[in-house]
Amino acid sequence: MNLLDHESVTLQQGFLGLAGLEFEKALPDGVRLNTQAGSLEVTFYAPGVVRFRLERKPLPDYALLANPPQPVATKVDFSDKHYRLESAGVALEIFDYPLRLRLSRGDKVLLESVTDRTIQGDLRFMPFGVTPEEWLVSLALRSGEPVFGLGEKFGPLNRRGQLITCWNRDALGVNAEASYKNMPFAWSPEGWGLFVNTPARIEHGVGYPQWSHRSYLLKVQDPNLDLFFFVGETGAEILGSYTQLTGRAPRLPGWSFGVWMARAYYKTRQEILDVAYKLREHRIPSEVLLLDGRAWHEMETRFDFSWDPERYPDPPGFVDELKRINYRLCLWEYPYISTRNPLFNELAQKGYLLRTSDGQPYVHKWMPEPLEYSIPHLQPSGIIDFTNPQAYNWYREMHRSLHEIGVAAMKPDYGEAVPQEVVAFNGDNGIRLHNIYALLYNRCVYEASKMFGDGEGFVWSRAGWTGSQNIPIQWGGDPQVDWEGLAGSIRGGLSWGMSGVPFYAHDIGGFAIGQPSPELYVRWTQAGVMASHTRFHGIGQREPWEFGEEAETIVRQWLEWRYRLIPYLQDCAGQASQTGLPVMRAMPLAFPHHPPCWSFNEQYLLGPALLVVPVLRPGGDVRFYLPPGAWYDIWSGERLEGPQMMGITVPLDRIPIYGREGYALPLGPVVQHTGEIVPEKRINEIWAFGKLSEPLQGMDTTCLSTLPGQLTRHAIA
Repeated sequence: MNLLDHESVTLQQGFLGLAGLEFEKALPDGVRLNTQAGSLEVTFYAPGVVRFRLERKPLPDYALLANPPQPVATKVDFSDKHYRLESAGVALEIFDYPLRLRLSRGDKVLLESVTDRTIQGDLRFMPFGVTPEEWLVSLALRSGEPVFGLGEKFGPLNRRGQLITCWNRDALGVNAEASYKNMPFAWSPEGWGLFVNTPARIEHGVGYPQWSHRSYLLKVQDPNLDLFFFVGETGAEILGSYTQLTGRAPRLPGWSFGVWMARAYYKTRQEILDVAYKLREHRIPSEVLLLDGRAWHEMETRFDFSWDPERYPDPPGFVDELKRINYRLCLWEYPYISTRNPLFNELAQKGYLLRTSDGQPYVHKWMPEPLEYSIPHLQPSGIIDFTNPQAYNWYREMHRSLHEIGVAAMKPDYGEAVPQEVVAFNGDNGIRLHNIYALLYNRCVYEASKMFGDGEGFVWSRAGWTGSQNIPIQWGGDPQVDWEGLAGSIRGGLSWGMSGVPFYAHDIGGFAIGQPSPELYVRWTQAGVMASHTRFHGIGQREPWEFGEEAETIVRQWLEWRYRLIPYLQDCAGQASQTGLPVMRAMPLAFPHHPPCWSFNEQYLLGPALLVVPVLRPGGDVRFYLPPGAWYDIWSGERLEGPQMMGITVPLDRIPIYGREGYALPLGPVVQHTGEIVPEKRINEIWAFGKLSEPLQGMDTTCLSTLPGQLTRHAIA
């Protein structure tokens, strides 16, 4: 009698376990084997990267793999029930009865199939299970082994003990596991990474105790199984291999690092112009203004790229007026078309919309009947089918007129509403299209910005999937206006960075449910400034003067500091493009050999040089961990030795920021916008944290022979 608990029986119901491998042929970098479910190919795709692929059905390929395989010298040994592939000390072994695997480096086993057994000695879960449309993969975890990644999640960064579903959703906040951006890529400081190459839904039970606290179980809702295993000494090395496989971020326009100002929403042309002039009058450094959803088009018929003629009778003149006071304009969009818009029928006839199984245009309803027409800006709508090349080209072309009049960027919002039952032009169903839709949508808008804009593509998007790092940037959705909304936003950004995406922003002040207090507004500003990108946004006013004179003064100082940081942030962005490292680096990524700091989920390194500790509760009290090494308080210059726990109270105008000994911080001048930055004088000061051991990118710093134990500021003529 096989004694299994109810949870394990339910989880595996309908799955067939794999066994009975047969050799088929040797491959240049691996081997092909026969299984009951089809041919299994196991190959070294690149140094330290193994591909485990069982393709049963030809399906649309969404080009998630950015680079082809590299030639890898591979040694293959096999017997009746055991196959071993090895290259440069990395080995993947495959065993039979049942089919299972083991990944190792040298003598160290990094990852292996499930080891959880019942009292009778039977495996609690089949290592590999299959149905006609799904896979179950069961792996073993060591006690205490952390796992990171899996996209933008707002809770603890360590996924151990969590059930994570990679399925993009309009999360309506940052308070639960549901998120806008998912990524089927995870890694462990034990030296392994795992990527499921699919657009489909995946459930990750990462030591999830209701299933097995000692196992990592994946349920993949795809008829094909395509796994990549990565081996690396650190998370940074694993991220490097993953982003080498799936792509790295391109260069960003310099102005994107400036301050973005928005609210949901500016209701008229005059209202946003009044804000623009007042920002300049109050000397609030800022760069981009956003016309958000409902702000620039007719609500009941959105979205067809047209301006509301009553509010904006002269769009080119409006954009030009903003330009004259040195503002760029960003416009909101989404990939849905109201059934009340005459364009809906035209697009439906051309086959440009997703369809139901009987061939009719699918209509997405934001509200249930009979309330489906109750919200003016959320009318029943068709969904653009980006798998149709003609629809893709049409949608991309619709951006041309906007960029030609000077619109600098688009904010492609939403993209999470594709239901499972739709059918796409390319034959895929909603199960496989749902997650990848965000990538296709954002890719189309990004291409438009490159083709019709200034040549340096840029979007400000919400939903994402594997490959989003190639389409910068993303922001964190709609946080609740409170201290936990701020904390969740920071964790979401760090989590996204640990999943291979280097850039992130969150809504300063929070998006919904009230207005922030002046204290929360200031603290959110400080955290938002110390991120890769900075935007104020939310329902209601988000301009500094709305929160009192003290808050306005402090925020102005922090925004001046933001512009001073741009040279450093550009260097960090360059490093991201070369290595895949995010700008905001969580503790496990920044300090891979010091586990005591890994449990601190809201402090982080901004680039290589600055330790940032946001203030996340009223009163200014903070407790944080100073990692190993020497650190310099950037406000006082005091040198402190880590590791140590710190507990301090900071005034409203400061948060703890520490410079890392051996590094330098290049700073630019105080400006009101990037147009005031002279390229050859973009750096006017360098702060050296002790004696430099790390050079500044592209600069001779031999003159900075700083004595150990000092923070010095060197002016650049």
